[in-house]
Amino acid sequence: MAILAGIDEAGLGPVLGPLVMCASVFEVPDALSEKPLWETLAPAVARKPGRKGKTTSLVVGDSKKLFNRKSAKPLRHLERAVLASLAANDSHPATLEDLLAIVTDSTGAGDRAQKYPWYRPEEVALPRDLDATDVSLSGNALAVAMRKAGVRMRGIRAECVFVGEFNRIVRATRNKSTAALGVTFRLVQYLWSRLRSGSMHMFIDRQGGRMRYLSALERAFEGCSFKILGETPDRSEYEMSDARRTARITFSIGAEAAHLPVALASMTAKYLRELFMEMFNGFWSAQVEGLLPTAGYYTDGRRFYAEISEAMTRLGIDKDIIYRCR
Repeated sequence: MAILAGIDEAGLGPVLGPLVMCASVFEVPDALSEKPLWETLAPAVARKPGRKGKTTSLVVGDSKKLFNRKSAKPLRHLERAVLASLAANDSHPATLEDLLAIVTDSTGAGDRAQKYPWYRPEEVALPRDLDATDVSLSGNALAVAMRKAGVRMRGIRAECVFVGEFNRIVRATRNKSTAALGVTFRLVQYLWSRLRSGSMHMFIDRQGGRMRYLSALERAFEGCSFKILGETPDRSEYEMSDARRTARITFSIGAEAAHLPVALASMTAKYLRELFMEMFNGFWSAQVEGLLPTAGYYTDGRRFYAEISEAMTRLGIDKDIIYRCR
């Protein structure tokens, strides 16, 4: 069996809200390892919705295209993919707190979130934009398709970096891209630690304009041997090994369009970030009359921050846990 993993992020660019990085992991028969998982799991899974946004398949694709903030149900595609994938693995979170317990395990994201007065994961019921029956049916269809193809989902893992931690990391590294790569390597380390023997292929969406990763990998994974398989403007590929294990690590542009595990990781990261932003906006709208919600990106994030500044002073809330330093 081949093990395929994908890693992607949501929220690196904004000035408000968390950075979320996720990994999804699948085990597939060796004979199907080079075939796109969309084809292996069709028609239960599709890359994009059907005409007029309707499809009976579970849509796993570009999270940026599948999330529409102006839609009546903006989370529906993200939610369906994430919760149905977990349901296919017999996990059924009823709240955001439950979901964080499943995907963050011992990293304590739920507990760390509680340190921010606007985050109350236990109060966010799931699903948000779907009903439980839709999630269950989609999960069952995916489970059947995976069973027929001999595919198994090993799980989803998330790293939630809240603003206070983000600022500490960026100040320590003096570079936002380096900080983000460090969070990526947390997930790589997690995947590597779960690989007791054999091999794995990790697909990672390229980190900004960086083309060379060898020195960073060598620092992060002391004791491992590395081989450069290729470094081009579109794709950087390495082999990492020790006495028991081998991992092929591929950083590439547009990875979520080419590899279903990356797409699912991207959708999970986006889903989690949007749930956190929903709580963030709800908290501050209760403090400032007429306040419009924000997605947290630079221009609108600065507008939002300026409008809540007086309330922050009144509540005694430090800028360092709200606004990113980079």
